[in-house]
Amino acid sequence: MSAPVNEKTQYDEYPQEKSLQQETVEVKGSIDDDEEEYVHEERQFTWRAAIVGSLLGCVVAASNLYLGLKIGWTFGAALWGSIFGFLILKSISRMTNTVFGPKENAVCQAAATSAGGLSSGFVTAIPAMYRMGLMGDNSPKDDVVALLLWTASAAFFGMFFAVPLRSHFVINQDLVFPTPRAAAETIKNLHKNSSAAAKDARDSGRAMTYSFIIAMAFAIIGFFIPGLFTELHILWYIGNAASYAAMMNADRAWGWIFTWDFAFFGAGLMTPGNTVFSFLLGELIAFGIAGPLMTSSGYLTGRSGFLPPPVIGSAQSWFLWPGVGMMVFTAFSELGANGKSIGHAVMAAVREGRNYIRKLSKKEALVSQSTYVSKDTTPEHELIPTSWWVGGLLLSGVFTVLVMYFNFHVPVYATIGAIILSFFLAFVGLQASGETDINPTGAVAKVTQLVFSRIPNPDIRVVQKTNLMCANIAASVCSQAVDMVGDLKTGHLIGASPRAMLWAQLVGSTFAIAIAVPLFLLYTQAYPCVIDESITECQFAVPAVVAWANVCKILTGDGSVPHASMILTIVCCILAVINVIVRVKFVPDRLKPYWINLNAVGLGFINPSPAIPIAMLIGWTSGQIWIRTSPRTHERLMYSISAGLIAGVGIAGLVNAAMTIGGVEGGVVTVGCGLNGVKLC
Repeated sequence: MSAPVNEKTQYDEYPQEKSLQQETVEVKGSIDDDEEEYVHEERQFTWRAAIVGSLLGCVVAASNLYLGLKIGWTFGAALWGSIFGFLILKSISRMTNTVFGPKENAVCQAAATSAGGLSSGFVTAIPAMYRMGLMGDNSPKDDVVALLLWTASAAFFGMFFAVPLRSHFVINQDLVFPTPRAAAETIKNLHKNSSAAAKDARDSGRAMTYSFIIAMAFAIIGFFIPGLFTELHILWYIGNAASYAAMMNADRAWGWIFTWDFAFFGAGLMTPGNTVFSFLLGELIAFGIAGPLMTSSGYLTGRSGFLPPPVIGSAQSWFLWPGVGMMVFTAFSELGANGKSIGHAVMAAVREGRNYIRKLSKKEALVSQSTYVSKDTTPEHELIPTSWWVGGLLLSGVFTVLVMYFNFHVPVYATIGAIILSFFLAFVGLQASGETDINPTGAVAKVTQLVFSRIPNPDIRVVQKTNLMCANIAASVCSQAVDMVGDLKTGHLIGASPRAMLWAQLVGSTFAIAIAVPLFLLYTQAYPCVIDESITECQFAVPAVVAWANVCKILTGDGSVPHASMILTIVCCILAVINVIVRVKFVPDRLKPYWINLNAVGLGFINPSPAIPIAMLIGWTSGQIWIRTSPRTHERLMYSISAGLIAGVGIAGLVNAAMTIGGVEGGVVTVGCGLNGVKLC
């Protein structure tokens, strides 16, 4: 769950309502309003801050690839970079007797966000193309150059794309941006010149470090002792003892098990209760009640897998479409509920584009009558020059067109169309994220796939590759734009220079390019099932990959949806729209945090791993107990512990993947893995 854990819980492919629990602290002004509380900083951008932040972001990138392949969610690095960046850079400043303040801390956080947020394509479109055979007989290691070039185009195009959007979303509209605002408040509190603030900083660092070590150690031990440290098959053992086959089947065939997945314990800590319970409800319907009943009647083939027509398929393939329908229609209904502000965003973008043209022709600028407009007090020398972002945008845009054409055989006109469409969809994503902290990249991708469902080419492989990669462009641009504008919001609240933040993002993006492809190669070599759908036993459910691939097949004519599934999809789409209208128009504000989240129900429909929402429920329940027993420590340390848990599992995933590739034998102790020749883990 745009840090580490969501602090921008950008549920990448499947956006959800976020963790901040609707209690984001209102930040009034920048730190310049309270200058006496902070040290004076002569320099904001420093190489030490950019490098430390980038390295911290690489840790989050590793976590994001693990979590993205598991469930399709990714997490931003804002709080991770803010807190750990403070601890590291504060120590360095003491050793070197130099100044370290909140603005340099914001630079570190921006670099971390950039380095950690470039995983969306590697948990969606790119593995989907390999699974569909669109990359020929190549494996990812055969396509290293193409993947590196794609990563570079996504990183820099999305970054420069975000710069001109700052004035509208951050300054003129002054949207909330809950996660970036929380990151700004965290940084301000860490740097206050008081003993209480210093103690909070130390406690946060210790909590994050300890939770990181515990989660990582537990996951690595689980590589060798899976029965006790990874999966507990409680229902199977109870059913075996009671000779109750249905309970044993719920465990073994349908995946209702308990897992020591500290990453989702941490995610559950930060996720609102209505999202957790809605997620579990969707899982229970699809894989606990309806799926098993439909399978026992002979209508479906089991829990997971995709089979060609005329076979109806599994619960995973049958419930995919109702789940995707609920998610897409919920996301766009939420946006429709804010139609006035979205309309303003589009009109403002058009006006600013016209003003730029008028400026070139030395004509007077058009004056906005909008009530959203406010004055940007940032000094001119700290602003990002127009020539920088325009030049960067043009170069990265041309670079993207060339990469798509020569490396992925996507027609030039399709790439240009995707770039233009991305511009408008980025406004949708920024408006939603700025107001609700929900970045609807999944909906953005589906809309783009729909637009590019048919292109005039007789080769179905080219059509499908174009469909996936154009959606990849739109989703990546939307994700990067939200992350980058969020960083600029954090910097604005702190009073940091936008120019310094851009330099940090450049450095972080360079690290992201360097780390994203090697991480993908490591995981796909250790776990070939990620890119080979013929391998049925897989540690990763890859729900986002499966959704992208199957939407592509349907839209391009290479697949079909069962008639009954389509009827349920239509019903679910209608319910999603009605649910949003009822919640927005009729539900009192005090009850909205408890209202059902059909977006999360849809996620439960398409995720065939019940262990994940169970783990999140345990994390959420632990958080509720914590709030009631010690609300002060929960407020101070919850995000730090959540971030440490998620990052620890991500790094352990890398270690375990490396051991798998190196031939280290796992599962050497199999206590708890079955009885009488039955293998459970």
